[in-house]
Amino acid sequence: MIRLAPLAALVAALAGPAALAQEPAARAQIGPRPFHLVDTMKPGPVREALRACGPERPYTVRDFSISHRGAPLQFPEHTVEGVKAAARMGAGIIECDVAFTKDRELVCRHAQCDLHRTTDILSRPALAAKCSQGFTPADPATGRKASAKCCASDLTLAEFKSLNGKMDAADPNATTLDAYMNATPRWRTDLYATTGTLMTHKEYIALVKSLGRKFTPELKAPEVPMPFEGSYSQDQYAQQLIDDYKAAGIPPADVFPQSFLLRDVLYWIRAEPDFGRQAVFLDEREGGGFDTAKPETWSPSMSDLAGRGVRILAPPLWMLVAPGPDGTIVPSAYAREARKAGLDLIAWSLERSGPLESGGGWYYQSVKPLIDRDGDMLTLLDVLHRQIGVRGVFSDWPATTTFYANCVGAP
Repeated sequence: MIRLAPLAALVAALAGPAALAQEPAARAQIGPRPFHLVDTMKPGPVREALRACGPERPYTVRDFSISHRGAPLQFPEHTVEGVKAAARMGAGIIECDVAFTKDRELVCRHAQCDLHRTTDILSRPALAAKCSQGFTPADPATGRKASAKCCASDLTLAEFKSLNGKMDAADPNATTLDAYMNATPRWRTDLYATTGTLMTHKEYIALVKSLGRKFTPELKAPEVPMPFEGSYSQDQYAQQLIDDYKAAGIPPADVFPQSFLLRDVLYWIRAEPDFGRQAVFLDEREGGGFDTAKPETWSPSMSDLAGRGVRILAPPLWMLVAPGPDGTIVPSAYAREARKAGLDLIAWSLERSGPLESGGGWYYQSVKPLIDRDGDMLTLLDVLHRQIGVRGVFSDWPATTTFYANCVGAP
């Protein structure tokens, strides 16, 4: 006999994000990918421990799992669809990179001038005409690469909102506009990329709040002279970001504002201390003598950062690890000194590199000789958690970090 669920239970099941947010430990849908990654790991105790976490067990939302731009392994970045996917996969914290439009409204974009790569603007003649630089095809005869430059600050908010998001890609060798735009890497997909819904920063706040998740907005470095149009300063830009959370009634403890510019982090620490105590300084130092193994090349030093009120440091994956003497991945001097100075660490970004059979590219550069399969990202994740003690990891596919966090008991 078929038994029908009570009406109240059915209504709750269909209630969507609000019902999900009310659960004390919201369930996560992690799908088959984490188990595939475990299957491809090298034999060893980490693999065996993770294999013990089967698909039949419940998985719950974890703050250790931080959504990088939504879920851009398969969904266009910084779209409503990507944010919802990240929440369903158990990301406890979801990112919005913040840029500004011509009328100084905040929107979610990875860079101020990436619309030619991440939206359909070039196929919309009236809007493409507003781009800082229109499409120029490649010229094989001269070696000229295809190019374009379309910025959020080229458009009003209304114009920005009329665009559709697409997968982040552009072919520099394209001789036609279609080829330039249709360049999604083979390890991503366009299956969900036809109608990506762009978001303002305020819309992102409302959506993430409805999903019961926390926020990590990144103030993107402007690609236009500041003050913008002579009157919109960097500090006004940084303050506007915080003001949006205050207006929405978001507790400061739920917000982790980020910037690659130390001046922004120090501004928040000084002007908005309730938010500033969780401000994240993004560190991407390369060149200029910087060496993760040599503290004397770091400026400012870890102790200097801590002394100025910085509490959370977020470098790319490769800066936190190094090859060990026995052919294993171990914490780098950079990681050890950061923890010694009392700094919390967040790493970025897992699953950004595509297949890892050839060393993992930029994100794995410090341990490239040790990387030869996709399962190695879980090995690296285990070092970040167990040996370094990072508080979270950004991922382009949050199900992977959600799975790992549940298996090992990370928060």
